[in-house]
Amino acid sequence: MSPHRNGNLSVMPLQEFVLDGFEGGLQTQALLFALFLALYMVAILGNLTMIVVITVDARLHSPMYFFLKNLSFLDLCYSSVIYPKALANFLSSSKVITFAGCATQFFFFSLLATSETLLLAVMAYDHFVAICSPLCYPISMCPSVCARLVLGSYCGGCLNSILQTSFTFSLPFCSSNHIDLFFCDVPPMIEVACAETTLNELVLFGICGLIIVGTTFVVLTSYGYITVTILRMRSGGGRHKLFSTCGSHMTAVSLFYGTVFVMYAQPGAVESMEQGKVVSVFYTLVIPMLNPLVYSLRNKDVKDALRRLGQRHTAM
Repeated sequence: MSPHRNGNLSVMPLQEFVLDGFEGGLQTQALLFALFLALYMVAILGNLTMIVVITVDARLHSPMYFFLKNLSFLDLCYSSVIYPKALANFLSSSKVITFAGCATQFFFFSLLATSETLLLAVMAYDHFVAICSPLCYPISMCPSVCARLVLGSYCGGCLNSILQTSFTFSLPFCSSNHIDLFFCDVPPMIEVACAETTLNELVLFGICGLIIVGTTFVVLTSYGYITVTILRMRSGGGRHKLFSTCGSHMTAVSLFYGTVFVMYAQPGAVESMEQGKVVSVFYTLVIPMLNPLVYSLRNKDVKDALRRLGQRHTAM
């Protein structure tokens, strides 16, 4: 247990926190600012491009691309919840965030990140129905069903966010208000709490573990059936196309679930914030930047749509 929970420091209501972020002098901070700004801009442009292409190209108006557009929206939003403030802090000496601002940032980050976790499982189920039950697909994945699945993902994210936010920000905090991360998250918030946090850690690991295990089971089961179905196909071209489409999604799932598991579903996560900073950058910035590239470079339909959009823009 951290020293500041033993009663030596007075408990006082805090109005603000300091996001310590990454250590280093002015030159290091400037270098990190330039690097994070470049990655953030690529993530914004990539996800906006995916949303626009899927919206304007009628050939991409199918359930798979409806889910992909929502994935891009989530990536766009939860990166934007974190990085404008983080980038400003690289150029600031105070690095202060208000208590209300910290709670708001965490609420939306948790909502969006959890929704993405659930949505990735929904996308795996969509691939399973499309490949293993193609005749039933138009009925099983009609627009109303797709809308309900996406809405369910957001509702699940909202429920988890409400629980995590209420448990975390109801804790009393010590006069040490430094958060050892570049955004507000549960593990570093627990570190500056002045009360017993066993229940909070159980809630964090329990809910996150349940979400990750449950969604991973859906993904693995779906792709187990998909793999068997594809291997039974006689057409080599068909197998290659399906493996390419599913491979893009499996890449996104592996990257996102792997980093989230390291951060939230292992008992040592709260005690290893230096590792957590690197992992946090990966799943809050690098993965949102990579997802549009993964889905566009390995998807012929998306590449064709981008080409048509480019030709339409050139012709204007």
